[in-house]
Amino acid sequence: MTALFALATSLLWGLADFGGGLLTRRMPALTVVVVSQSVAASVLGVVVLATGAWSEAGPRLWFAFAAGLVGPIALLSFYKALALGPMGVVSPLATLSVAVPLGVALVLGERPGLLQVAGIAVAVTGVVLAGGPQLRGAPVQRRAILLTLVAALGFGTVFALVAEASTTVTGLFLALFVQRVTNVVVGGTALGAAVRRGAPALPADGFPWRSLPALAFVGLADVAANGTYALAARHGPVTVAAVLASLYPVVTALAARGFLSERLRAIQAAGAGLALVGTLLLATG
Repeated sequence: MTALFALATSLLWGLADFGGGLLTRRMPALTVVVVSQSVAASVLGVVVLATGAWSEAGPRLWFAFAAGLVGPIALLSFYKALALGPMGVVSPLATLSVAVPLGVALVLGERPGLLQVAGIAVAVTGVVLAGGPQLRGAPVQRRAILLTLVAALGFGTVFALVAEASTTVTGLFLALFVQRVTNVVVGGTALGAAVRRGAPALPADGFPWRSLPALAFVGLADVAANGTYALAARHGPVTVAAVLASLYPVVTALAARGFLSERLRAIQAAGAGLALVGTLLLATG
């Protein structure tokens, strides 16, 4: 079950990141974060009420609150980096986020087997190559790299916090709701401050209502990915869950190939193959 949930996380995150990066090219990144997370918070609020998840409230929700504080910073940095591009640089570098939950798991005493260690090495190498490294030192690319590193640290921290935020499925709904509400409050505050400084909150032609379904998808896919990751970390080794969940750049690259007709280079195809081999090693290790 760990492998299944973690791979579902990769699929959801990969599609959400692809959509978020495209939307940020048409509207401010903060607006994308606030609107998409508001939709997710609204849906989760209904789920919490319907399931009676409020009864699961307890000290563990502080982990969800902390994840909500960190999440907007990570999302904003990542969407800005994706908008600057190229996605072949940004997406693979974001896999460094796996270092945080892996480090936490090792500190807590988790020890992967030899086959799993090999799978981790092969999968991470494959993901990096799947992006088709193209670091050439241009100023904009250096900024994109810096933003991606900030996002990776933030994402890794969110992974670790969400995994600790609940012990039951209904508790997970409540934890994700608290996280998303915090996301909206933090992101909305930052957006308001940006507007007061003169930055636009919307495109010149007003709110892009046609993009609302895409914004909703990004928010819901992101929250669903957090949920499946928490379930993956609960059902098996965090070291395995974290690495398999970090395969989302392969999904982003394939989405760019399918929707934007970006051609996969040989190094990207080889990387995707290595990522698959690493996944099989982790799943069977």
